[in-house]
Amino acid sequence: MLESFVNRCNTKIRVMMDEPMEVSESRPFAQAYSTGLPLPPTLDPHFEEALLHVLDNPGSLVRPLIVFQVATAYGLDPVPAKDLAIALEYFHTASLLFDDLPCMDDAKERRDVPCVHIAYGEAGAILTALALINRAYALCWQTVLASPRERQPLALTYLEQCLGTEGLLNGQSLDLHYSTLPHNRETTESIARGKTVSLIRLTLVLPAILGGASEREIQLLERIALYWGLGYQMVDDLKDVFESTLEAGKTVARDLLLDRPNAALAMGVPGAILRLTRFLKLGDITLRQLLRARPEMGFLGKLRNDLEEELVQATGNASATVPGVCR
Repeated sequence: MLESFVNRCNTKIRVMMDEPMEVSESRPFAQAYSTGLPLPPTLDPHFEEALLHVLDNPGSLVRPLIVFQVATAYGLDPVPAKDLAIALEYFHTASLLFDDLPCMDDAKERRDVPCVHIAYGEAGAILTALALINRAYALCWQTVLASPRERQPLALTYLEQCLGTEGLLNGQSLDLHYSTLPHNRETTESIARGKTVSLIRLTLVLPAILGGASEREIQLLERIALYWGLGYQMVDDLKDVFESTLEAGKTVARDLLLDRPNAALAMGVPGAILRLTRFLKLGDITLRQLLRARPEMGFLGKLRNDLEEELVQATGNASATVPGVCR
């Protein structure tokens, strides 16, 4: 059953639009990421080096590309749309800097380079993360001010919910205290909703709110964010178990060592893969409903296919390691 289900996932569902849309050039976003945080001439040289260490290593930039495309699909002007895209990537990067600290996951490598706390100390990593958060809020305010006035209170409330004690922060705290919680599917998914889904919600829903999306479209985007957010977390969990640090581009094998939530460990690899493919199927159904209302969002099919490709890669590593797990 598992083998046929994953094989169907590998071949059945493709981008759900007539012509696949190419993802925009990443170069402008890489430049905006590197220069979006002004570095004054009076900046402490050590602080500047730590900031440049992060700003010069932006990662894949998939998230800001999607934010920009969602925002412009809902009518936001390109300049505030790009500001929002970079702001949300800064929030995401700051969360990684905190996550990598010795008091959290004690990671050594991120985005194929040493973690900031390894290269510049824990204080340098914390200050760098705070600088990114501070700049991210400033960029968000600029985007909100450029959006319709009636959408502004909802957008600001949504931002606070996703990043604050109802979302990311609570998820991180539960993650750190996982050893005291039941090690099961319900717990791991609850934590993933706080940590991972919150950031995916910001990526997909916040720009749509600012652009005046209908209540129905926001509901559909919320569901997609849930299904894909949980799916991405499960893929990341499989990578932590089966990939090397070189393959993942970051420190792996931390969840078992630190007793942190991991779907593959809590549910077993076959159970995690079946759960993940279910999320893909539910996401596909919801995406089709969204595209009927907003065909301009067809580019989301590529994001969904990227998740499938990562699943195939992760299950390939699993099948090479664990008897009975097949692609």
